[in-house]
Amino acid sequence: MKMPNYNKVREVKITEQELIDFEERVKEKYEAGEVKGPVHLSRNNEKQLIGIFQYIHQEDWVFSTWRNHYHALLHGVNSEKIFNMICDGKSMGINNLNPNFYASSIVGGIIPIALGVSMGLKRNNSDRKVWCFIGDMTLETGVFMEAYKYSQNFNLPLQFIMEDNNLSVHTPTDVAWGKRMDIPENVIHYTYDIYFPHHGTGKWVNF
Repeated sequence: MKMPNYNKVREVKITEQELIDFEERVKEKYEAGEVKGPVHLSRNNEKQLIGIFQYIHQEDWVFSTWRNHYHALLHGVNSEKIFNMICDGKSMGINNLNPNFYASSIVGGIIPIALGVSMGLKRNNSDRKVWCFIGDMTLETGVFMEAYKYSQNFNLPLQFIMEDNNLSVHTPTDVAWGKRMDIPENVIHYTYDIYFPHHGTGKWVNF
């Protein structure tokens, strides 16, 4: 993983094990039938995310995908609020003000919003940034390329981070798209191996 030339702004207090323990708590609730909607759990990317969030100011904006629990925790959203939202079936739509956090289950859905927020920050001469987490499937979409090009051309405070498990849902991304697109140079990129299925906790069966 290569970070741009940013300065670290804080020490992340939450540990890798605390992230894992949170997801295990969600897993137990989900398997007990006490979660009212699907969940998308993380694993094997704790170290990479802790490294990234050292550069994210607590007043910055963070946008995330359906697999967002780690991002919300690391940005400082209250863990019990996150857990209660998950149990209420809102795992894929966690949002919060102070700290500013927004997630969506729509592929590419967060990108135009993140772009607009970054434009607003620039127009208001803010020193805050927007950090937008996407997967390797989303990187292949037109909405990413349009927003990425626009943000670069107008020097907007928008940083994309690609979390790469080489899966478009459960199809390898290079198979789904025929050939993977080259990753733009200043997109933060890291790879990890999937631990849980796309959603849920058991064995995923494709039909």
